[in-house]
Amino acid sequence: MKALVIDDSRLARNELKRLLKEFDTVQVVGEAADANEAKEKIEELKPELLFLDIQMPGKNGFELLEELEFIPEVIFTTAYDNYAIQAFETNALDYLQKPVQQDRLAGAINKVLEKQEKDRIEEGNEDYMTENDQVFVKDGESCWFVQLADIRMFEVHGNYTKIYFEDQKPMIPRTLNYLEAKLDPKRFFRANRQQIVNLRWVEKIEPWFSGSIKIFMKGGNEVDVSRRQSQRFKDLMSF
Repeated sequence: MKALVIDDSRLARNELKRLLKEFDTVQVVGEAADANEAKEKIEELKPELLFLDIQMPGKNGFELLEELEFIPEVIFTTAYDNYAIQAFETNALDYLQKPVQQDRLAGAINKVLEKQEKDRIEEGNEDYMTENDQVFVKDGESCWFVQLADIRMFEVHGNYTKIYFEDQKPMIPRTLNYLEAKLDPKRFFRANRQQIVNLRWVEKIEPWFSGSIKIFMKGGNEVDVSRRQSQRFKDLMSF
């Protein structure tokens, strides 16, 4: 989930970005110090989530939202508590007071994820692609029809995602979050911010740093699983 941090305080932006590093589901794609810069970044980067300060020089956070044609999900971050009612009237998903606490941030992000899942179900996207499905992959002049079962891994590469199958590594203009929503979670596992692995291609697993694990894939790739996702992997595989 791509996120944009909007706050006139550089220290506040840095602190929030530090806290967000603990969440594999959130990728901070940019930041802005005022409403005008934020509007440009939103139009350019198309984030799915805004962490939005209210009081800023020039236009405030509410005025920024009024100017947007498409409004991403919004979590307000502010030093004041007297804007809460107005914030929720704008359909914000949560309202965090500074200094932002990790547990409150986790709760706010969970609200976003739950809403996204509900939206996917309502849109009829709850049917995952299975390993038996075949997909069309095009990279430049080269094209392939690939069965999902043959894909070992998906990996972020700039604004593209690299697909590993056979001896090929083509890149497609899709985000990892988009692919994660399409793929069967019983077969494809989000190991970290950068990679999704096909569990059928896992050769062995070893303990790694601070309670995390490392996955060794058939074909030679090694994947460091984040601490948070390491626990999910152990639960999924019944360790």
